[in-house]
Parts: sequence; C-alpha cells; structure tokens
Amino acid sequence: MKPSISVLGMGRMGSALARALLEAGYRTTVWNRTAQKTAPLAALGASVAPSVREAIDAAEIIVVNVSDYGATSALLRGSDVAPGLAGKVIVELTSGTPDGARETSRWAKAQGAGYIDGAILATPDFIGTEAGTILLSGAPELYTGNAEVFRALGGNVQHLGAEPGLANALDSAVLALMWGALFGGLHAIAVAEAEKIDLGELGRQWTATAPVIEGLVGDLIRRSNAGRFASDAETLSSVSPHYGAFQHLKALMQARSIDRTVIDGYDVIFRRAIAAGHLHDDFAALSQFMRAA
Repeated sequence: MKPSISVLGMGRMGSALARALLEAGYRTTVWNRTAQKTAPLAALGASVAPSVREAIDAAEIIVVNVSDYGATSALLRGSDVAPGLAGKVIVELTSGTPDGARETSRWAKAQGAGYIDGAILATPDFIGTEAGTILLSGAPELYTGNAEVFRALGGNVQHLGAEPGLANALDSAVLALMWGALFGGLHAIAVAEAEKIDLGELGRQWTATAPVIEGLVGDLIRRSNAGRFASDAETLSSVSPHYGAFQHLKALMQARSIDRTVIDGYDVIFRRAIAAGHLHDDFAALSQFMRAA
C-alpha cells in the first residue's frame, strides 16, 4: 500500500513536487501559509490541510520545500507540531547548508522521526520527469524503503550516502560550477559589447568551444582527485599560458571600465599558486590554493 504524503510549501517547486506525487497515485495533502496557493493542487485531488500539524497528522512522509532551514524550523519545531513527528519520515527538500542538514537530522532523530535531506538540481518543469535530478542523503533504509516515492519525483534521484550533509554539499559544488559558467558568460557579454562584437557571434563561439571547456573541467576534477598537480605528458594546460592570457583580459577590462570584482579574485588565486612555485605546473595545481589565506 502506498504511503500517504504531505507537502509543506506550495511555491513553484513545492507545487511541482505535490503534482508529481498526485500523478503517481499517492494520497497527497498540501499546506501553504497562503492558502490560495493550494487551490490548483486541490483541483487535482490533493487534500488541503488548514495547519501544519494537521498536514503532519495526515501523512506518513512529510516533504518540506520552503525558503530555507530557518523556515523549516519555524514550521516544525513549535510545541504544537513537533510531538506529531514521531514515527514520521521528514524529507527536507529545502535549499540549505551541509551543517544545516546535519543539525536538522539530529533534531529530527530526537523527535523520533526519520530524516532524509535532499537537494533539487532541476527547475520545476523537470520534476516528475525522467530528467528530474534530486540528490538525497541520510539513512539508507529510509531511502530504499521509499524508493518508489522518490522515483515519482524524478528519474534521476540519487542517494549519496548515510551522512545527511552530503546532498547539500554536492549541490553547492555543482552550483559553484554553474555560477562560474554564468558569471563567465556575463564577463564575455561585457567584453563583447565593449568591443562591439555581435552577441550572436559570441553565442556561436561558445557552442564551438563548449566541448573543449567541458573537457578541461573534467580533466581538472580528475587530476585534483588524483593529486596530479605537476605538468606531465597528459597535461592539457599549465598555469603559465593561462596567467599570460589572463593579464590581457584584465587589461582589456580595465581599459573598457568593465567590473573586475570577480576576476580580481581569480588573480589572487593565480598569484598565490605562482608564489608557491607552481607557474609551470598543471592548471589543477590551483585547486590547492582555494582555501582562504
């Protein structure tokens, strides 16, 4: 028999989660601080709980998708709500930090509840599809015992391990990759516009060079994992030519009054590595200098 599920938080993502559960045939209860946001889910067959405690009482699994862990705490830790969590499984799909996940897991255990922490690497339109990616961490038995529930949320749901902070830690790492690309895109647009380069041409060059960049990033991760920082026969790029080209970018941005806040941070990492004698080592050597000085 399928477990009953309550979803707390009916923003775009929370609504997508509830919709996917309903489509998979789960008895689903929804709650939101602003009640009118639950109306579209009610029209699809969800029950609407007038309070958080009633949502918890209605379900075996509690899925939380609100703004942050502070909001989760405000919903679940009140004296009228927390006692109802004993014997339930909390699935926290709110963005947060690894330490926040660990603390929430300890708190949930103290209430007699199971806890799975998760990070959604997808936009709402991917939820419930084969391409929907959700990272989970926490007690393996809770994951395996509810695998079909998680499978309803996305075809690429991955359990990373028992340590509850893993999902949010890996999420942060992946977001760092994404923001690196997005801020790089902003720099590229600013340079192109300053030099009167058509942005369509920039887009075409990105399409052409993206596989090269993807290969460089993959190599960087593999070499850092193996600790292979010295240049060798398989080195794709060393620090020296990168730093030389980087000086040209800095000069161009200075001349065209383009904000250098982000790339000045890159310069700090470059100079730290070079001062330590890594000018001619593989670019992966810079990974040793990412901790604050």
